[in-house]
Amino acid sequence: MLESRHIKTFLEVVRSGSYSAAARGLGYTQPAITQQMKALEREVGMPLFIRMGRGLQLTEAGSTLARHAEIIANDLAAAHNQLRALAKLESGLVRLCAFPSANATVVPRAAAGLLANHPGVRVELQEAEPPESLWRLSRGECDVALAFTYQGSDTEPPPDVERIALMEDLLTILLPSGHPLTRHHSVRLADLAEERWIAGCPRCRANLLHLCAEENFVPDIVFTTDDNLAVQSLVAAGVGVALMPALVLSFLCHPNVQGRVLAGRPTRRVSAFVLADRLRVPAIELVLTELEAAAAASIGC
Repeated sequence: MLESRHIKTFLEVVRSGSYSAAARGLGYTQPAITQQMKALEREVGMPLFIRMGRGLQLTEAGSTLARHAEIIANDLAAAHNQLRALAKLESGLVRLCAFPSANATVVPRAAAGLLANHPGVRVELQEAEPPESLWRLSRGECDVALAFTYQGSDTEPPPDVERIALMEDLLTILLPSGHPLTRHHSVRLADLAEERWIAGCPRCRANLLHLCAEENFVPDIVFTTDDNLAVQSLVAAGVGVALMPALVLSFLCHPNVQGRVLAGRPTRRVSAFVLADRLRVPAIELVLTELEAAAAASIGC
């Protein structure tokens, strides 16, 4: 059975290139490093290093172990993070990771509900777009992740992750005031084929390209930014038009920008994600309840 401390030391030797450098990096003595590596070689039953001058070279066995050791070390780190997270959950602290427009709308309403109804629950807020927020969840770096997916690109979460649907966020077209299409209640995407476009985050840009391809045109994207206020300001200045979720419009309503419903009423799906084995943790249950209530009140400008 390989010992985790030997794996950690082995990786440091591989990264630093010598026992002495590994000793300095880990705060050990060089004899201690040597003893651990000899013990590890006894465990695997063959040499792991060959001395080359003042440095070390991995044997074939050492190279094989190095590949697996990285995975082992990452799994141990994830386990440590998740165990530490469980300890925090017992004290009522929930780490919530959400995308920017949710942090500006759904999350504040949920936080207010928690303070009013469950003052013992504390929330540590993080910000990340999907899929980064979901990676943080799987690595044990957050307890709840808010993420969105677009129609046609939605995938089921891994078996150990539960999805709680919160809302269908209607997509809208942003037009500068005075644009001829502002006379209409809804706008067909094909009517904007000759317009210049402002694109958002990578996932939003991909959805724009997908929807435009369905209408047989490629949008002329002149600016790309994940800053929602910048998108609206660029539209207001007449630089281009944009496709944005209604959730964004609920907190950024530029006076020189008008939103129009997109024909077909496409949406993005906003959901909360949590590791299945934590779904019944009381603090997480309370946060999810308040998120559901906040999402129901967050649609519209």
